[in-house]
Amino acid sequence: MTMISGFVAAVPTANRDAYIRYASEAATYFKEHGALHVMEAWGTDVPDGKVNSMNTAVMRKDDETVVFAWIVWPDAATANAAMAAMMEEPRFDTKTNPMPLDGMRMIFGSFEPIVDV
Repeated sequence: MTMISGFVAAVPTANRDAYIRYASEAATYFKEHGALHVMEAWGTDVPDGKVNSMNTAVMRKDDETVVFAWIVWPDAATANAAMAAMMEEPRFDTKTNPMPLDGMRMIFGSFEPIVDV
């Protein structure tokens, strides 16, 4: 069954181009490891909520923009294998190739589709 990996992160707005380069490289990697589709979306209308919001979930600062991303995988096994391999991939070693965002504030999870129209 198809699996979706979803991510929400706060990216310094000044790092938009660096984030696009990083995300593009990651998308290529995910496709090489079986991803069916990768989407990264830059927030343009992400309102604050009265109780919670994407902004508060990622502790967005005034100089940051929320990014919403997802990867479609053919199944959970492919997704899990790709994510495990990424932890060993030198291109994504945060010591030598730091992410252009604070990864500690990224939220993510895996989801099984229940409605697909």
